[in-house]
Amino acid sequence: MAYTRLFHLFMIRAARSTQTRAAGGARCFRKHVSTSAWRAQSRMSAWVVDQFGTNEVFRYSEDNPVPTITSSSQVMIQVHAASLNPLDVTMRGGYGAKMLKLRRDPFSIMDDDSGFPLILGRDVSGVVVDCGSDVAHFVPGDEVWAAVPPWKQGSLAEFVNLTEFEVSHKPKCISHTEAASIPYVASTALSALVNAGGLCRDSSSNKRILIIGGSGGVGTFAIQLVKAWGAHVTVTCSQNAEGLVRGLGAEEVVDYTAEDAAVQLEMMERFDVILDNVGGDTEEWAVGLLKPWSGAKYVTLVTPLLFQTDSLGLLDGLVHAGSTLSTKVIQNIISNGVFYRWGFYVPDGPGLDEVSKLVDTGKILPVVEAQFSFSQVPQAFQKLELGHARGKTVISVTEEQEMDQNAAQETAMQN
Repeated sequence: MAYTRLFHLFMIRAARSTQTRAAGGARCFRKHVSTSAWRAQSRMSAWVVDQFGTNEVFRYSEDNPVPTITSSSQVMIQVHAASLNPLDVTMRGGYGAKMLKLRRDPFSIMDDDSGFPLILGRDVSGVVVDCGSDVAHFVPGDEVWAAVPPWKQGSLAEFVNLTEFEVSHKPKCISHTEAASIPYVASTALSALVNAGGLCRDSSSNKRILIIGGSGGVGTFAIQLVKAWGAHVTVTCSQNAEGLVRGLGAEEVVDYTAEDAAVQLEMMERFDVILDNVGGDTEEWAVGLLKPWSGAKYVTLVTPLLFQTDSLGLLDGLVHAGSTLSTKVIQNIISNGVFYRWGFYVPDGPGLDEVSKLVDTGKILPVVEAQFSFSQVPQAFQKLELGHARGKTVISVTEEQEMDQNAAQETAMQN
């Protein structure tokens, strides 16, 4: 049970303080490395960034140190597949650098160290190759998936280190490539819908949910999640994505490019929860679509927090962001009795355990729009920058076909 696992992890953390370091790497393609053979490696491959900028800052390197287990709660994963998120594109340009540096190391606030070389990639699906002494739920050889926190080195690499709390067993019925499309958007959507939106499996039946910008990674996952929980789902997206979102469970779809899009939404029954993946001036008209004075919630994933800490500095940025949020919260609760909240990604291995069950029962499907080899990481970023996503862009890091052939050969030799 996820709650048992969470309690166990809490007891371990209460008894022993830990430090988490992460790194990673991969080749184009990298062959699968057995859980024992990897120890012979001292260097590994990764796509790294040595300075912030556009796609030209990417550098493929085969001379990165293999990460080591440095705390009792860490799990070392050989990356089989990764996927990209819009956050990867903005982080490549320096978005959130000051706040993420502080989260990575609170003592680095006065340092000039920028955290380079930086490895991007927020999703991983792979195989455990090593574990810390207190890890209770994973052993070498386990197939796992995880969302890599933005303050850690990412999954565009051959190996990555995470804590046990951040890792989950991969769904059995899908490939690593498919699995890599889910963890980060799942953790983000769970945090937004559950922590900020107040929804859960037992309280969502017949709730009216509006997902603004429903054809991207978070949107396509959120549609399936709240539908599995019994909610009524309305989605805004472009006309050519209507078939996709309806196929995932949306009952009503509004083309946001239509001149009367706002009018169409206003004519509908009011909503219990709105998840905004678009931002901008959307909230100026969308908040009015919520049920007044009934505990309805507006959750936006597009917040000014990191932008303001980047532009104003940590202290002034935090103060300004806090003031902005407080003002909007008070205005909305006073004017129409709705709750205005910001949503953020939160690491959640136990949450991914529950998502894994939904995937294995067919209630949540991976939505992969494009797949690239590890040698094509810059091209994958170019594709993502075009926008108008219809699911996720996935990177194959380890060649699974080659792995299957090796496994077959080993079996034949044993027989």
